[in-house]
Amino acid sequence: MAGRYAVIMAGGKGERFWPLSTSRHPKQLLALVGDKPLIAQAVDRLQGLVPPENVFVVTNADLVDATREAAPSLPSENIVGEPVGRDTAAAVACGGALVKARDENGVFAILTADQVMGDLDVFSATLKGGMDLAEQNDILVTIGIEPTYPATGFGYIESGTRFDTAEGVEFRKADRFVEKPDEATAAQYLETGKFYWNSGMFIWSVAALEKAFGAHCPAMRQLMDTLAGYARDGKIVEGMAATYPDLGKISIDYALMEKAGNIVMACGTFYWDDVGAWPALESHFEQDRCGNTPIGQVETLDAHGNIVLSKDRLTAVIGVSDLIVVQAEGVTLVCPKDRAQDIKKMVIALRETGSYDALL
Repeated sequence: MAGRYAVIMAGGKGERFWPLSTSRHPKQLLALVGDKPLIAQAVDRLQGLVPPENVFVVTNADLVDATREAAPSLPSENIVGEPVGRDTAAAVACGGALVKARDENGVFAILTADQVMGDLDVFSATLKGGMDLAEQNDILVTIGIEPTYPATGFGYIESGTRFDTAEGVEFRKADRFVEKPDEATAAQYLETGKFYWNSGMFIWSVAALEKAFGAHCPAMRQLMDTLAGYARDGKIVEGMAATYPDLGKISIDYALMEKAGNIVMACGTFYWDDVGAWPALESHFEQDRCGNTPIGQVETLDAHGNIVLSKDRLTAVIGVSDLIVVQAEGVTLVCPKDRAQDIKKMVIALRETGSYDALL
């Protein structure tokens, strides 16, 4: 039986959770939901399925030490940092190289460090079933999440005919990937019963990934081969320093998933939340009788439907509704909930001024 591995991508900046999340301490290093950093939760979910020595993390070079501290159960050499961000295809190729250097017949999952999941027995069965099928077939497995509402913030996967059942989980052929829809289109997707949220999680063998990269994105096949050679010599950091600066940015969806014809989708029925922006916290924290979500030292008066986080000092809100109010890291943020996605624009604008680097 092929060895089982996991690669956790942990290079995100978490800009939509600014000011709590910063480039030096991004979302995946925060105990945003639960009592452990999200990266530690991602590692814990693999217990009993993938041993710690077979779990790799690909993060940013300047976050390696902090990630090692947040995920102490992993061997320190299994946490590697990219010198520059080159999107998810490069991170996948790097992870594939780490696995290949250890086991050319390996099967591995690509996971992310900043998602929250429940029904962990179902999640584990989904990963195990996907690994079993990926070992037996030349396929690229993706995990689709059964949608619970017409979300406009996720991409979707249209599922096709049944492929197989493994570990009690249904696997279907994936017909196509679609971009984030408007609400009317998302509602139509739900009515068909064929569309699933694109979770950004994948499972494949080293051989299947190499073959797919070779057919659809040769630059990433070359990167994977080159980095595997460096990794065998214990010099993956030097390899990334030599190869990354000349790489173009491309996501794994564009590089492979929207092109390949051998994609199989696991029908994920476990609880999943990508915790993409501040409003997501409403489903993870208790609300008061006025629908406010207070986190930390918060007092409200005639206030309704607000999300207020203030862990280091008292924040009081009076007579306002549907706001995000955050007091963290020496910054105060006030924003309407329906403009939560614009927080990233604010971070970009502040970065361009050059005056607030210490706060970003």
